Amino acid sequence: MNQEQPQQIDLSVDAATRLKVIEYLLKHLPEYLFPEVGNQMEKALRQRLQSGEYDRITKASVLAETLTAQLQDISHDKHLEVFYSAEALPLWNAGQPTAESLERDRQFYSLINFGFQKVERLAGNIGYLELHGFIDPEIAGSTAVAAMNFLANTSALIIDLRHNGGGGPGMTTLIASYFFETSEVTLVHLTNMLERPADTIYQWRTLPYVPGKRYTGKDVYILTSKETFSAAEDFTYNLKALRRATIIGETTGGGAHWGHRHRINDHFVVFIPTGRPINPITQTNWEGVGVTPDIEVSAELALKTAHLIAMNKLLPTSTQPELIQELHEAIERVQIELEQLKQKLNH
Repeated sequence: MNQEQPQQIDLSVDAATRLKVIEYLLKHLPEYLFPEVGNQMEKALRQRLQSGEYDRITKASVLAETLTAQLQDISHDKHLEVFYSAEALPLWNAGQPTAESLERDRQFYSLINFGFQKVERLAGNIGYLELHGFIDPEIAGSTAVAAMNFLANTSALIIDLRHNGGGGPGMTTLIASYFFETSEVTLVHLTNMLERPADTIYQWRTLPYVPGKRYTGKDVYILTSKETFSAAEDFTYNLKALRRATIIGETTGGGAHWGHRHRINDHFVVFIPTGRPINPITQTNWEGVGVTPDIEVSAELALKTAHLIAMNKLLPTSTQPELIQELHEAIERVQIELEQLKQKLNH
């Protein structure tokens, strides 16, 4: 999950710490998704270490930023990143999460409502979900179900991923499953994940059961920006390929690869990508290029644009007088608001 790191104390690093961090990278970079690129990064890092290039670095943030920039300069992979934490990092299991780690994550993510920033009914009976992260359903599933059940009776849905930096495939699969009529024998194939070193392929398909009503037979719109990244792009890319959603906004960040966090020591972590998605329809992914919207507008205009499009499409098929009147009034109002916003942005 690509998230902006909070402000924290900038720790000092000595020669021993620098060496430990760099030696860890030298050992594990060959595990990178593309072996030849991993070897190039390992070789370049070793040459810089031997030349004494890192000797003058005394701050943790500088070390993390320098290593990240150098590795991304070779790999062009925005997921490949070195982080530091002023607070001592807890130990974690590289395999299944422990009960302690799940509880720690639950407490942390509960403070941001597991990424569910806003859920509401907009004018014209258009649903709106602002989602800032795809958190594992094991801790965020009940919140996701509550959100989808709240939106079940709306006539169209806008999913706002403009500030969504990613997460995991469990939540993208859960939410996507609401948009398809599926059963045990008619699961929709969302994507494939290929993972090194064994080149194992994992398939992700819609779930045969979701709690509450499915959101089928109704239009779905996804809002994107340059900040939309990783799992948020995966969700967008798959629904676009399946022609189940209309994408409105900006081309996304372009980070398709996934992998694992490696705890180097108490204060440094590196994320090394070891897998990539392969969409069953396009046979590729969005790495380095992003997901292109169907309707390209600036991120600032995306919501009102989508709201207006959704209402204009809904109006001809509406039969209830109350909703028709609400749509007419809301369309006129939102059109004025959109034009005013365009003028404001142009000045």
